[in-house]
Parts: sequence; C-alpha cells; structure tokens
Amino acid sequence: MNLNELTVIEAIRGLKERKFSTLELVKDCLERIKKLDSKIKAFVTVCEKEALEEVRGIGDDVPSGIRPLLGIPFAIKDNFCTEGIKTTASSKVLENYFPVYDATVVKRLKSAGAVIIGKTNMDAWAHGSSTETSDFFTTKNPWDFTRLPGGSSGGSAAAIAADMAVGAIGSETAGSIRQPAAWCGVVGLKPTYGRVSRYGVIAMASSTDSPGSLTKSVEDAALILNILAGKDESDATTSSKPVLDYLRGIRGSRGIRGIRIGVPKEYFVKGIKEEVKTKTLEAIEVFKNLGAKIREISLLEPKYSVAVYTILQRSEVSSNLARYDGIRYGNERSYFGDEAKKRIVMGTYTLSAGYYDQYYLKAQKVRTLICQDFEEAFKKVDLIIGPTSPSTALPIGASKDSVMFGELQDILVEPSALAGLPAINLCSGFSKEILPTGVQIIGPHFSEELILKVGYAYEQTTEWHKRKPKL
Repeated sequence: MNLNELTVIEAIRGLKERKFSTLELVKDCLERIKKLDSKIKAFVTVCEKEALEEVRGIGDDVPSGIRPLLGIPFAIKDNFCTEGIKTTASSKVLENYFPVYDATVVKRLKSAGAVIIGKTNMDAWAHGSSTETSDFFTTKNPWDFTRLPGGSSGGSAAAIAADMAVGAIGSETAGSIRQPAAWCGVVGLKPTYGRVSRYGVIAMASSTDSPGSLTKSVEDAALILNILAGKDESDATTSSKPVLDYLRGIRGSRGIRGIRIGVPKEYFVKGIKEEVKTKTLEAIEVFKNLGAKIREISLLEPKYSVAVYTILQRSEVSSNLARYDGIRYGNERSYFGDEAKKRIVMGTYTLSAGYYDQYYLKAQKVRTLICQDFEEAFKKVDLIIGPTSPSTALPIGASKDSVMFGELQDILVEPSALAGLPAINLCSGFSKEILPTGVQIIGPHFSEELILKVGYAYEQTTEWHKRKPKL
C-alpha cells in the first residue's frame, strides 16, 4: 500500500512504529496530487512549499498524546480561513484573499500537528451540491471523471476518494458533507450544530453551518471529532457540553445489540434510484443482523424541508454576502457569480417589508415543526437510518439544467440539517456503473458517540469502505 492510501489511524500507527517518516508520508500525498489533480481538480491551492517546511520542522518526532495528528496531511475546504494561505470560497470575489488568522478548526488541527497540504474546491460560497458552481473549475468524481463529486464539499470528498490526502475537512449547511461523501464513497460526519466552532468559516447560512470531516474510516472521523469539538470563546453558538473521547467510545463498545433504529418510510422518496434503495435496505439488514432493533417510523415529508431551507438559506445568504463590498478586502460585487446573485436577490426579497411575515417568519415556524417531529421520533427510537442521496453521482452538467438542483439532491439530508442534528454517511455499496451509494445514520443532538459506534460496527462487518477507484 502506498502511504497516501493510509487512513489517519493507520498513518499515526506507522509513524509511531517508525515504519516511515512524516516527510515520506507528506511527499506521497503531494506526488499523488501532482499525478491526478490535473484530471480531478480537487484543489484550488496546493501548499507544497508550506507543507514541506512544516514537515522538516517536525524532524524525527512522532504523534503523541499532546499532538496526535503530528505529520498527518490534511486537505481543507477553501471556505476555512488559513493564515497566510489563499482562501477563496471558490469565488472570484476572494480570488486573491490571504487571511491574517486561522479558523478555529484549522487552529485546532495545527495544534494537534496536522500538516495542511492544500485548500479544496467547492461550490462558490458553498452554494450548491455539485462543485460545478465553483467560479474556477468543476471538480470531477474519482470513480468516473464524467460525473460530479457532489457538493459543496466536493473537493474534499474527491481528495479523500482519490487518496490525495489522508484526512479532509468540509462544512455542511444542508448536506454539503454527507451528499458528496455518498457520491464519492467516503465517510462524512456532520456534527451537531454548535459542537464544532464556525469561527473563521466563511459563512453561508449561519444558523445551520456545521464544520465536519471527510475520511476513509469511521475511526478517523471519531479521532478528528475529538480534536475539533468543544467550546470556543470566539463562537457564541458553540456548546459547553463536555467533549467525549469518541475514539475510545467506539473501540470499547460491545456491539449494537438492542439499539433501536428507525427507518422513515418518507425517505424512500418518489424518483429514488432503485439501486440506492436496494443498497439502503441491504445496509439495514446488516444492522439487524448485528442485533439492532429495526422499526419503520414516519416523519414529515422531506419536501417541506426543501421549501423551508430555500427561504431561510437565501435570506441568510443575502445578509452574509452583504459584507463583500470590495472596500476592505476582495474584489467588487460585480465579481459575484450567477448563483450567488440569484440567492442574494431571493433572500433580499423574502426579508423585505411586506414579505417577511409571508415567507421568512412562516418558514421559521415550519422549521420548528420539523425539529419537534424529530424530537417525537427519538422518543421511540435511538437513531434514524435512510439513504443519503436519492441518486448516485450525476453527470457533469446536471446542475445547470435544474434551478433547484442542490435542494433536490439534498432532500434527504436537509431535514436533519435544519434541526441541527448530527449524522454520518457510510458507503453502502456500488451501482452497476461502479458508482458509490450512501446510507446515513441520524441521531439526537450530541449523540455523536452513538452514531460513530453504530457506524463503526457497520464498517467492521462490511468491506465497501476499502474499495478504491481505479485511477
């Protein structure tokens, strides 16, 4: 196995046992990027010089309890501020912006010893579910270069699927971690809203933005959450609830026997690809064989979340993008792409006098009903399982044919995102076209340990996560 193919846990173990050096590990990832990224286009910026300088400073040190990620190469979605490293949010408005500080997520990764090897492509401002609305270029799916990787964290998902990084960071507002993870066949963990700090993340919709990880294994996701989670004085929305040792929690588990898992019939929506449905049902059988108690439940139709999210997200976008006026930093507003302009116009409209009550306030009321619907469901079950996306990766160009492309592709993840719930995507198999399918596990607020435990049990029983694209 090439070093770039290692999981985070495997890389840490190898470094501790001195089977290879941090320099060799980072060089392998950089060589992989040089070899493949001209075809995949996962990276907006490659930090080769900075990464090699960082590694040389590490010397012969190995990961320890103080710096558990020492020397581990990470790819960072390009909406996380990185001091001295260009941060664009894949928008021409910020094409030459160099932040003077690190986002809290980046700071915590660096403190743990992680090495940033690049900033990954995304839908501009995170507006989309394809990575096709980037102002720079379209990222391609490593499983099929004619297909989309999903989005908006498509660059991070593609980088992990193609083994161009050992770990990656993304952000999710309404599916932007889970959906590209499903389309690229990797693990995507979206924590509870407020579990991980948003400070230094270029805001899209502030009431749902949630930083998380894209990884090659559930173990990796647990370890990274250990490092990223926790109260941040720079972000008032972060929770002061204690951070558990998620990695120890899944390793010390005694299986999932007796855990109640609900399957919402409404999540097998009209138009869902048959292979996605089949693979989801097969995954449910795996959980059943592991001793979980499976029962059918009913939730609000996901279509209501699409309407709510469309209104609330556009409203928050119009507010958040108002700061980009080209006066203090960045280019002038004429550099905004078409997608950003459409969302600003719609958001401004829904917040304007005479329409605020009719649209925005009503959407907030329905959002409350969605939250209450989940609360009632979790009185009957411990977790909820269902397909992550209604389809496998769609062809490049698909998003340009649909005004509501993102909302339709995220229809199964938007309800839980609006409710601020934690969830994880796992690879559930492959279609006849050798495209990954995804299954998601959703839990109550701050149930990350349980979600990871169940996901880990599934991963130990199946082999789908070990399958690699032929590149």
